This record gives sequence, C-alpha cells and structure tokens, in this order.
Amino acid sequence: MKNLYIVLFSAILLSVTGCKKALDQPALGFYSNDDLFGNDATARTAVNAAYIPLTFTDGAANPLWVLGDVSSDDAVIGGNAGEQADYTSIDLFNILPANSAVQALWARYYDGISRCNVVTDGLTADNKKVSDAVKTESIGEVKFLRAYYYFMLTNFYGNIPLRLKVSSITDASLPASTQAQVYVQIEKDLTDAAAGLPEKWTAATDNGRATKGAALALLSKASLFEKKYTEAVQYATQVEALGYQLTANYDDNFTVSAKNNSEVIFTVWHVSGAQPSQGNSLNYWFAPRSLNGAGVFYPTQALVDNFEPGDPRLDFTVARAGQPYFDSSFDPSWTTTGYLSKKHVQPLSEVPASTKNDGNLNYEAIRFADILLVKAEALNELGQSSAALVPLNQIRSRARSNYVGNAPDGLLAPVTTADQTQLRDLIRRERRSELALEFQRFFDVIRYGQTYAEAVLKPDAPNFNYGNNKFFPIPQTELNTNGNL
Repeated sequence: MKNLYIVLFSAILLSVTGCKKALDQPALGFYSNDDLFGNDATARTAVNAAYIPLTFTDGAANPLWVLGDVSSDDAVIGGNAGEQADYTSIDLFNILPANSAVQALWARYYDGISRCNVVTDGLTADNKKVSDAVKTESIGEVKFLRAYYYFMLTNFYGNIPLRLKVSSITDASLPASTQAQVYVQIEKDLTDAAAGLPEKWTAATDNGRATKGAALALLSKASLFEKKYTEAVQYATQVEALGYQLTANYDDNFTVSAKNNSEVIFTVWHVSGAQPSQGNSLNYWFAPRSLNGAGVFYPTQALVDNFEPGDPRLDFTVARAGQPYFDSSFDPSWTTTGYLSKKHVQPLSEVPASTKNDGNLNYEAIRFADILLVKAEALNELGQSSAALVPLNQIRSRARSNYVGNAPDGLLAPVTTADQTQLRDLIRRERRSELALEFQRFFDVIRYGQTYAEAVLKPDAPNFNYGNNKFFPIPQTELNTNGNL
C-alpha cells in the first residue's frame, strides 16, 4: 500500500498500571504506509499517537467533563452569565447539534479511532518488517483504545457510524450502526486485546501501554451496561485475579505523589513543563478565578448530600466552607453552589498560578474501585445479593479507614441487607460517592432508566426528556459531511 498518513504526534506520557508509565517518541510528520510500519520503532510511534485524544491538554477540546458530569446532577457550569453558553446549554438540556462540546468530543474520539485504524490497516499479516511480538502487542493496544473510544461514543451518542478501517473519500460516509452492533465490535476488540496484551509492561521503552487488565476491566463495564450480568461478574473476577488492590488512602488516586498505585487500571498520564504541552488543563478549568483558574465547574448540593454523614471522601472530592482548599483558604464567593471540585486540581505549591493549565495529575479512566462496584451491581442484579455485599463493603471499608481519628460508631458501617431492591439503591449511592466528579455520572443516570433519570435531573433541568436526551445529538459537523446519517 502507498496510502499517505498524516499522524500528528508529540511526546506523550500515559499510565495504565501501577508502575510508572511513559510514552516518549519523536514526532511523526508525513509517512507512507511502508515507512510508518517499516520497523518496530516507527510502528510503536504510530500506536503512541492513538493515545493522544485521551488527554486533557485542552479542556475545551476534550470536554468529557462537560458531557459526563455537567449534564448530570453532580455539577453545574459556573462563571459569568453567557460566558460558557454551550456548556450551560448542556447543563439545562437545551442542546443543539451545533453545540461546541457535543461536536468536540465526537471529533476527538473519532480522531482516536482513525489513529487506531491506521495501525490495524498497516500491521497486516503480510507485513514482515515489524516483528510478530510488536505486531501482536500493537494491535492489542489499538484494539483496546478503539473499544474505549467506541464505548464512550455509543454511550454518549447512541447509534453511530462504525469505522473499522482508514476511510477514503468513497467510504467516509457511513450509516449509523445500532448500539447493539457497536457493542458487538467493542467486545470483539476487547477480547482480542486481552489475548494479545501483557499483564504488565516491564521495559522502560514500553511504559505507558494498555494491559490485559485494562481490556478485561472495560469488558466488565461494557457487559454491565449491556445487562450481561454474568459476563460482567466473570470479567471483574478475572481483573481481581491480576492483583489490583484498593489503595490504603482514597486520595492517592488524585495526588501527584501517588499517581502510580495499585488501584490504577487505565489512566491518562500528564506531565508538566513539556514542550509541546502535555499538562492537564483541567487544573485551570476547575480552579477558582482568584487563583488564576477559569472557575466554571461547580459541584452541586445534591452531590454533597449523597455522601453519608462523616464520609471522609467528601472532603477529598469537594472543597467547601470551613475546610482548606489545598494550601489556600476556601472562599465561598468563589462558587455559586458553595463548592468546588478538588479532583483534577493541584495546590499552588505544585502548580503555580502562572502555569495553572499545565498540571501533572492523571485522569484515572478506570480504577479498581469502579470494577468492584461493577461486580457488586451485577451480582445483585443476578439475585446474588449476599455475594454482592463483599465487593461493596470493600469500598466502604477503605473509605471508613480514611477517617482522621477515631471513626464514630456506625460510620460507613458494612451493609448487611440482602434485599435486592434496597441493595440496588445502596450500590447506586455508593457508586455516586466513590466515583464523584470522575465524569461517569451521566452514564449511570441514563442506564438506571427513565424513572430514576427524570427524578434526579428534572428538578434543575425541566427541559430534560428521557426519550430525547438519553443521547446527545449527532453533531452538525458530522451531519453536514455524512449524507448517510
């Protein structure tokens, strides 16, 4: 083949397991197919490029936080009236196809899929220039990434085009596949990835790549979302067998000094001070304006009320009056809800006000706590409610142990009920507290069904209609270019 690919790549740092992960490869410019997959080194560089759309070097270009949390009952858009009009429209469910956040996430994740397809198209069976080992691992990596991008896209947009090869002018306009068809491909890609990826990467030059555990974890989540509860439990159990563990301190998952830890399954790595930038700009978007942030992401009272009294996770998650804001004093005037997010934000001692958009915190896309809660939910839905208590109470025990001083009697006490309906509600509440402000709440609200979704969203967003808003609209940019939608 002589296809010409333009792969824009800069040094990128990512992490997917507990040890330090670093992808650092030279820039790609214009490469023919033969050159790009002419040896192991250039093939790996092409794979590295497929990770780039995951990053938050520009919080507007990757508005996962808007679609994932601002659309839910956990966060609202702050700032001056009209300043972030499109984000406010999502908050209020007044969403048009031309909405900038709707268009940006679609474009970014389909760009990621395109980068994955460059690799799967290039590393064909008749390619003898790349070693079999690198070929197997590389295809495993991009199939995991492609599955991740499609998992996010189909849960945000519903029925979407399924692109599995590099598009040409003649086949660029594809009709939408059903969500069921997209999930079939997600499962296939993840099964292939789990078979081809190692449990851990050990060589320094291979740091930062997807692992078998990441593929199995996403299989578990996808199965849960599809209501394939038996499979969700099976895959979660396989993840457990790989040795992931909850960290002793909940806050380790959101602290730079501990961002390599036993709970990480798949995390997007950021580093400060690199050129071009590889820093996490969410540090800027979420910090208050008086500290040189944008101050546009405010947790809600409903989220705060979800935490049980005394739950130490609240103050690791939310800044509020009477509690310090890292190394600064919290000022209630910073926010209209009374709260700021502490996740994805760093103290001034780590990232000064002059470089606020260049943080080095990771975004943990999948962590072990998530998979334990997936297992608990799936077991309960299978009618195995007593068994569901085990992973659920692991989460609660870790949270209770983080209480400073002697924990009050009854604080985050082990759940004992085996009533399926009661336990379902408790698991949902636990999931909301444990994973708060990690951009997953909208998915959960929608998959819990119409009654739940309208009960929690309509009070503050009366425009919300489950039938119309359980998926975001296909972006206008895609409608303009794809006549088959």
